[in-house]
Amino acid sequence: MKEQSWSVWEQRWKTTLSAIEDRGGEVSTLTIKPPVPIEQITLLEQELEVKLPTSLIRVLTEYSSEVQVSWSFPDEENRLASLPPELDRIFRGELYWSLDQLGDIERNRRGWQEAVFPNPHDSYDVVWHHKLAFMEVGNGDFIAFDLSEPDDYPVVYLSHDAGDGHGYRLGDNFIDFVDRCTLIGCVGPEDWQLLTFIDSPMSGIDPHGEYALKWRSWLSRCK
Repeated sequence: MKEQSWSVWEQRWKTTLSAIEDRGGEVSTLTIKPPVPIEQITLLEQELEVKLPTSLIRVLTEYSSEVQVSWSFPDEENRLASLPPELDRIFRGELYWSLDQLGDIERNRRGWQEAVFPNPHDSYDVVWHHKLAFMEVGNGDFIAFDLSEPDDYPVVYLSHDAGDGHGYRLGDNFIDFVDRCTLIGCVGPEDWQLLTFIDSPMSGIDPHGEYALKWRSWLSRCK
């Protein structure tokens, strides 16, 4: 991604938040903090004893160390009445990353792994292993990097309660994940919302699929 492409993310986030407000939703202030020097990342890597993905390091050092995009539709009756039936699971959107919070988020994931999913030979538990979480969903689930993959780690979903999206790939790397999320208006991060836009466990979020196009079309129309 070229440096000027960071501004494309910002413009799309602002457009989404404006459209959500036009649809009667609630939005939080868009937060974009400055980037950080590589030395801060090195300290975190030493603390967690893990190497951060290349694409994440690039974003943290070239663009922003923390971003928060958040919106919701609090009026469920109005939401269900206006949304197409195939999109009626969508009720909020959130995308964030934070270098300051990453250590605590990963320690929380490790706590879940050790206490609830310790068995690397169990087909469900093993999905929690060799991961690096960077985003908490808020219900016990996490969005994380799959460290078992080579090179620039893909982003996957970790469910704590047998969610249908457990282990699903969301993006090929961090930048690809943010690209895909941004193009669907940052819907989620619960798996049952994201699965609206995912075809298969390895496909990732499809921002150009049938439901993504319907969602963007609905969102862009005025009240």
